[in-house]
Amino acid sequence: MNFDYVIDSFAWFEYFIGSKRGEAVRRYVEGKESATPTIVIAELSRKLLKGVATGRETMAGRAAKLAFTKASTVVVDLTEEIAEKAGEIDVARKRNVPNWGLTDSIILTTARMNNAKVVTGDQHFKDLQKEIVFI
Repeated sequence: MNFDYVIDSFAWFEYFIGSKRGEAVRRYVEGKESATPTIVIAELSRKLLKGVATGRETMAGRAAKLAFTKASTVVVDLTEEIAEKAGEIDVARKRNVPNWGLTDSIILTTARMNNAKVVTGDQHFKDLQKEIVFI
């Protein structure tokens, strides 16, 4: 695998709604070597399905967005190594970052293990300025 950026769920949602932040994400999705962890695909799937339930999204739109995500970035599976290191990061980060989640740990671990930066607007990552691209 070769990528410089890991796109997190926050960034993908901004991209799909076409917000100002989403415009900033565009260059990482369309013009750079980027990756999406499988946990992010699960989060996208869930949120898009909630959008279907409320009438803000269609099943066809959901399928198209998920297909685009998988086609435009490298999909990184949750391996045993990522899982183990994410557990370590999770314990350490929860000491200092309120509401830090295991998903955040998996995303950060994926980036760190590949010398990549996380593309995000999630405040949980704000203190990691050298490891993120904050949109």
